[in-house]
Amino acid sequence: MKSSPWWKEATIYQIYPRSFFDSNGDGEGDLKGITSKLQHVQDLGVDAIWLSPFYKSPNKDGGYDVADPRDVDPRFGSLDDVKKLIEVAHSLHLKVLVDVVPNHFSDQHIWFQQALKAGRGSPERDRFHFYDPNEDGAPPNNWISLFGGPSWTQVDDGQFYLHLFDSSQPDLNWDNSDVANDYEQTLRFWLDLGVDGFRIDVAHGLVKENLLTNHPNPQGISDALRLDVSMDPEIRNALLPTVPYFDRQGVHEIYRQWRKLFDSYKDREILAVAEAWVHPPINATRYVRGDELHQVFNFDLLDARFDSEILYAIVVRSIELMESVGALPTWALSNHDSPRVTSRIGEIQARALALFVFALPGSCYVFAGQELGLPDGDIPDSSRQDPIYLRTNGKQKGRDGARVPLPWSGETAPFGFTTGTPWLPLTDKWQGLTVEKQNIDPKSTLNLYRTALKLRSDHLVGQGEINWFESPQHGAKSSSLLAVRRGNVSIYMNLSNSPIEVEITGKLLIVSAGVVDARDGKMIIPAISTIWVHH
Repeated sequence: MKSSPWWKEATIYQIYPRSFFDSNGDGEGDLKGITSKLQHVQDLGVDAIWLSPFYKSPNKDGGYDVADPRDVDPRFGSLDDVKKLIEVAHSLHLKVLVDVVPNHFSDQHIWFQQALKAGRGSPERDRFHFYDPNEDGAPPNNWISLFGGPSWTQVDDGQFYLHLFDSSQPDLNWDNSDVANDYEQTLRFWLDLGVDGFRIDVAHGLVKENLLTNHPNPQGISDALRLDVSMDPEIRNALLPTVPYFDRQGVHEIYRQWRKLFDSYKDREILAVAEAWVHPPINATRYVRGDELHQVFNFDLLDARFDSEILYAIVVRSIELMESVGALPTWALSNHDSPRVTSRIGEIQARALALFVFALPGSCYVFAGQELGLPDGDIPDSSRQDPIYLRTNGKQKGRDGARVPLPWSGETAPFGFTTGTPWLPLTDKWQGLTVEKQNIDPKSTLNLYRTALKLRSDHLVGQGEINWFESPQHGAKSSSLLAVRRGNVSIYMNLSNSPIEVEITGKLLIVSAGVVDARDGKMIIPAISTIWVHH
C-alpha cells in the first residue's frame, strides 16, 4: 500500500556521493557510480534517494561549502550525469531529492570574491555579514563556530565576516533580496531538471539576531549544538533556546515563499524536508505548518540510548508533536553528521531498533551503509579531513568515521569501492560486511532490511496510528519490553539481555535476531530483538 502524497510514509535512502561508488578509479564516488548501483537501492525497497551535495566546491567541508549551487563539481561528473541519474532513478520508481545549502556559500563563490574586492559598505558585501571590528580590534561579537574557533574571520581591509561553520563558508544575509532571488533560481533550476524535492541544510539558521551582541556562554551553545560532545541533556536543552542565530522567527517567512514555489509545480508532489536542530521540541512543528515545509528531521534517535523509557518517550513525543500540526514524524538512526548507529549502541541493538522504527507511522531515512550494519570507519588521524578535526586541533574527531566508503565486494579493502586509493581508508575488518557477502546470507543485516521494508510496505504503510500495549506506562511485563499494535500487526521489542515470554498468537513475520519459540499461544522473544506478528 502507498500513502498519498508519496513522501507521507516513504523510506528515503541517503547517499553521500563521495563514498557510494567510484566509477573512474580516482578514489572518490561519483554520479555515474551512483547510477550504476541504483538497482541495489531499488532492491532494498526504498521509495526515494537523497543526494548529499555534488555541486562545484573546493571541498573544505565535504561539499557543503558550495561555490556554484547550479552546477556539478567535476569530481562527481557533469549536469548530463545528473540528468541520467534522475532518468534511471525514475525508471526504477525512485524519487530523487537533492541537498540545498542556503545558510552559506563557499568563499570561492563569485559573490564572495566580488565582496572582497568591493570593500566596505558595498552592495556586494551586504549579501553576507560584514562588520567592522570593535574599538579594541576584536571581532564584532564572541560567537564560536560550530566547527571550533571564532565565528568571525578578518579580511585585508580590517572588516570581519560571519561564518557559523568553517571560515571557508561565509554566512549569507537573508535580509538581502539578492539572496532570496538567487535561491529561488536555484530551486527552480533543480526542479526543472526533474528532482522531486530538497533536503534543506541548516534550515533553522538563515536568520540571525543580535549580531553585535556577545552571548554569555558562547562555548556552551557551540557544544550544545554538537552531537559528539557529551553534555547533560538538561543543560543542553536550557542552552538551545538562547542561540541567537538558530530558529529565529524570520526563517518561517522564507519557507512560506518557498512553499508557494513548490506548489506551483503541478506535475509532481514536491517534498522539502528541513534539517532543523531546535529546542523546545514543539518549535520543530512550526517548520511543517500547512503553508511551510513538508517534513522536519527528528534527530532524537541519533543520540538516544538503547533504553525502553527513553525510546518510549521519544516515540510518543514525536508522534504527538507532529499530530498537533497534522503531520507525521520522520525517523533516522544515522546520517552523515553523526556516529553510525551500530557503533553507538551495538550491532544487534541497531538491528532491533531499526525493525521497531520501520513499524512506526511517518517517513524513515536510511543512511547508505546502515543497511549493511556498518560501524564507523577506523580512521588514523593522518587521514582525517573533517574541518571539525582540523579547527579543534584534533580535540574533536569529526564526522569522517560515518563517511567511510561502502564495501561492495571482494576479500580485502577497498572492497570494490574503487580501483584506486579511496579518499578515506576502509578496514579489512569489513570483509564480512560487503554487499556481495550479505546478498547470499539470509540472516544478514542487508536481507533483514530488504525483508522489513517489503513487509512495511505490504502491511503497515497507511495503517494509521499505533496503539501501545507494552511500555513503561502500560504495565509492561518487563521494564525492557516495548510493544505496539498497528493495523493487523503487533510489534514487540525486547531490549533486555534475556528472552521474554509473551502471550500472542499469529503468524511471525520477521525477527531481528535469534529464533522465536512459539507454542501454546505464547512466543518467546529472543534477547535484544524485535519481532512482527501478523494477526
